[in-house]
Amino acid sequence: MPKNKAYLEITNVCNLSCSFCHGTKREPRFITKEEFSLAAQRLRPFADYLYFHLLGEPLLHPELSSFFEIAGALGFKVNITTNGTLLKEREPELLEAEALHKVSISLHCYEVNSIGMTLEEYLELCFDFCKKAADKGKIAVMRLWNKGGSDSMNKEILEKMHTAFPREWQELYSGYKLQEYVFLEWGQLFEWPDEDAPDFGSDHSCYGLRDQVGVLCDGTVVPCCLDAEGSINLGNIFESSIEDILSTPRAQALKRSFQTRNVAEPLCRRCGYAAKLRR
Repeated sequence: MPKNKAYLEITNVCNLSCSFCHGTKREPRFITKEEFSLAAQRLRPFADYLYFHLLGEPLLHPELSSFFEIAGALGFKVNITTNGTLLKEREPELLEAEALHKVSISLHCYEVNSIGMTLEEYLELCFDFCKKAADKGKIAVMRLWNKGGSDSMNKEILEKMHTAFPREWQELYSGYKLQEYVFLEWGQLFEWPDEDAPDFGSDHSCYGLRDQVGVLCDGTVVPCCLDAEGSINLGNIFESSIEDILSTPRAQALKRSFQTRNVAEPLCRRCGYAAKLRR
């Protein structure tokens, strides 16, 4: 089975408001345990890796431990992306979850929010969690995906990171390996796809439907992890199997358009991430 990714949004609610995030106009929602179980079962034939987000802060969900157990029983490797502010509260569940494979922390959230703690306190929280996760054999990735955006604090963050992880860092294509299981990942700021954004044209491809699929917290299936509003609604995972959904004419046409680099879907033609890859 290919190591595909499924993004299952367990909530679209977040405790921060980041300028680089698309946000959503959808009704606030938390997926139920029953809905999660059904969606995870139906996604398993497609994917090996299950991400607990598309939008939203997954550490807000009260059923997080149950979701780890369900995903683990199905053989998923679980990845979580978080802003890091709730790591202390959810640390026991995260560290003890056998299914948890990787935690990615968006450090760039600090500069564009008022989160009620100093930068030193926030970084200490994140660094401490990364070290504990590494001791458990879990991958911890700290992200600075803000190149070209609000990045004035990066120098100070890196200085403190060097103090916390003093070994010689190994340079990688995406950043650095700070120690075993702990990484720093760079990223360029990009524009989320939006139907009101400029049309970048049809000549690009995408990972969507090739090695990933997304599911919003109401069950709506979308082609990738960046369709924040469900603009490309391919079906509902609570009502149909993933095989049936991906066999629909719209899904098949979209997949072919990526293969032939002749994209017709309006949202995909306005995807800043795809445009960045094309450059």
